[in-house]
Amino acid sequence: MEKTKKLKWYHKFLAPGGMDIMFFALVLLLLGVGLVMLFSASYPYAYYKEGKSTYFFERQLYFAIAGLVAMLIVSKVKYEYFKLAAIPLLGVSLLLLVLVLFLPEPVPGFKRWIEIPGVTTFQPSEIGKLALILFCAWGMDLQHNAIISRELSKTEKAKKFNSIFADRLGGMFKITKATFPTWIYGGLTVVMCGLVFLEDHLSGTILMMGIGGLMMYIGGFKGKWFLMVLIPAFAFITLLIVYPEIMEKVSFLKDYMQERIISWLDKDYSPRGSRWQTNNALYAIGSGGFFGLGLGNSKQKFMFVSEPQNDMIFSIVCEELGFVGASLVILLFALLIWRGVVIGLKSKTRFGSYLAMGIVFQVGLQTLLNIGVATDSIPNTGISLPFFSYGGTSLMMLLFQMGMVLAVSRYSRVSKK
Repeated sequence: MEKTKKLKWYHKFLAPGGMDIMFFALVLLLLGVGLVMLFSASYPYAYYKEGKSTYFFERQLYFAIAGLVAMLIVSKVKYEYFKLAAIPLLGVSLLLLVLVLFLPEPVPGFKRWIEIPGVTTFQPSEIGKLALILFCAWGMDLQHNAIISRELSKTEKAKKFNSIFADRLGGMFKITKATFPTWIYGGLTVVMCGLVFLEDHLSGTILMMGIGGLMMYIGGFKGKWFLMVLIPAFAFITLLIVYPEIMEKVSFLKDYMQERIISWLDKDYSPRGSRWQTNNALYAIGSGGFFGLGLGNSKQKFMFVSEPQNDMIFSIVCEELGFVGASLVILLFALLIWRGVVIGLKSKTRFGSYLAMGIVFQVGLQTLLNIGVATDSIPNTGISLPFFSYGGTSLMMLLFQMGMVLAVSRYSRVSKK
């Protein structure tokens, strides 16, 4: 009798049905290819830096195994229970994002990492990305009717504002039922972006802003709010490209950030300095040709592309696997994102839809930014390639999120084959 009760309690948290096999297979494929390319890209630098050619690969493999176990466990949980973690996880992530600003710097000059002595280091922004997605998915589901409403707010202060100011402003800024949720999620995104920016993490700031914007977009917020952000941003970027000398007057950016943007705008700027890594990444991509030099045969990884196991690993993929191999890797990412969106769109609940699409959009945006940096399409901001770049805790968090998408897929109205 006691055993039966335990089983009933246990099964209350388990999701019935099968997970999406296609999404699961794509995750395994990307993880497998990523581990192989990590070893190939890292062994010269690992031998030089650590005295052991398999140093980075072994550590990444341990975290990959732990991440796979976590992914499978999470994939069996009824995803509605993830809502319970929305507020606590956001609170923890905000606390860590503040705490990291006051802790010793494992990497001098950058306040991005918290060190667990003798174990590893991790970036609070990795937790912050998931916390923002989860909180937005939960809150936007809860406030969906208010978000899509065009009705004016009925509070006394809102009525007074609308009667005095709204008409004078052309009616564009009337306080509706959607105004308060817009301030909540827009404000939260700004706060988290600000904290990540204070860590000297420009790429993380851009990624966090993209996640917040994407979640608000799929959540049904009015288009005018996006235009208010996108138009000034587009105007600033255009001005920057046309008049690059204004970079010297952009005081809110750190010196190294300004230098990287200048080196992106001016291809002849400091070839042995700030453009060293980017130029050698481009040499690697160009020398790969159509079919590549062959797995393990990269030349640029021999101390030319600095730390090739991290942000510039895509350039080594291009050099060794060529245009064909790199295109297949991009295709795998595209299929993963497409399948995640399908799972989200076919979800039986709005929360599941927002959660699945938010997670795969994050992977897609991060992939796009990484490839943009490696190909010199955008400034070198330093951002990892999911499943490929070295970073154990980052990989574990990524696989944990893949488990959340698989949990949603168990309830999704899609063929699981």
